[in-house]
Amino acid sequence: MFGLFKKKTEKEKLQEAYKKLLSDAHKLSHSNRTAADKMMAEAEEIAKKIEKL
Repeated sequence: MFGLFKKKTEKEKLQEAYKKLLSDAHKLSHSNRTAADKMMAEAEEIAKKIEKL
């Protein structure tokens, strides 16, 4: 309950964005492979940012 007003760190925000991009890319890979590949590339860039933190 006390975590309700806790602000997210930059790393937590990046991790959420990374998970969302991966799941969206997986769903999109069934219909549009090139768009899914672009999303995967974006997810990899976010993963690199997470590693730097």
